[in-house]
Amino acid sequence: MTTQQHKIGSGFGPHSTTDDVLAGIDLSGRLAVVTGGSSGLGLATTRALAGAGAHVLVPARRPTAAQEAVAGIDNVEVEELDLADLDSVRSFAERFLASRRHIDLLINNAGIMAAPEARVGPGWESQFAVNHLGHYALVNRLWPAIQAGGARVVSVSSNGHQLSGIRWDDVHFTRGYDKWQAYGQAKTANALFATHLDALGRTAGVRAFSLHPGTIKTALGRHMSPQELADLTVTIDNSPTNSGWKTPEQGAATQVWAATSPRLTGIGGLYCEDCDIAEPAAPGAVLGGGVSAWATDPVQAARLWELSADLTGLDAFAGSVRAHRVDRSPPGRSLPRGDAEHVRGGSQPDSDRPDQP
Repeated sequence: MTTQQHKIGSGFGPHSTTDDVLAGIDLSGRLAVVTGGSSGLGLATTRALAGAGAHVLVPARRPTAAQEAVAGIDNVEVEELDLADLDSVRSFAERFLASRRHIDLLINNAGIMAAPEARVGPGWESQFAVNHLGHYALVNRLWPAIQAGGARVVSVSSNGHQLSGIRWDDVHFTRGYDKWQAYGQAKTANALFATHLDALGRTAGVRAFSLHPGTIKTALGRHMSPQELADLTVTIDNSPTNSGWKTPEQGAATQVWAATSPRLTGIGGLYCEDCDIAEPAAPGAVLGGGVSAWATDPVQAARLWELSADLTGLDAFAGSVRAHRVDRSPPGRSLPRGDAEHVRGGSQPDSDRPDQP
């Protein structure tokens, strides 16, 4: 089977910055939505898009903190959104659609990594819920504005997807929790989401991409112990296909490139890294370069879409809103309201920790 999952010779590389990929691109009059857009890679993305002329909307779980983070950046607005709460997603989408604006760029950037076991909503595993289901619900709720803008939708995955495909028999880890397997599954879900959204949306002029931003020091590793951080650093550094550590501006460059590059006109459903289309990963790759076959498989992507529609009760392409299924998995540990950083709409401060989104 032929695939477009190969480098296109973008002219950029692992050390290209957001300024590099936006050189000569004018985003005046464009509206960009960036989840997690007030910290880490998200803040670098917000700053870059606004600097190129876009108006940027940053949905955030803690809007006051997000406002403080983006203060001084022109053409940025903040709205409240909690991706772990479908009612919050619905409320945000209703407010946005009432404004009668369309969306030109949507970057699903917010996420959590290697979090302790936690249950959100009707008992969903938190990493799958926040990283995937929350964004799935958001896109489906915002579909009228996305379609009207012929938007490009970018889903921030990670080479962490190489840790696990979708656990079809137990996506919520009801039979024992492994935080890295859960993270890998969530990042695979991010990539599969973009694959199927592109297949569904391309006739409306909507294209979608997923990506690995690289290895960056931000706050994403906050759930890890010092020893875990040290072990992860060794694993990453020893990977023969690792392109090295990046600054936030270098890490954000791939998602900004995927959202804006004219080189990507007419294609989609692909996984990117280092500001180019990624090559297929070598069999058995772990936290290395390229994309594993399971993360762009169109059959698995369609299956995940169906599962997500069943869980959330949402499918913009089915012509109606479903009654969502309540998951009966064990309650586990609920996510306390005090854990503002655990379920982030992008309000985290940076810290000197590895970021493998």
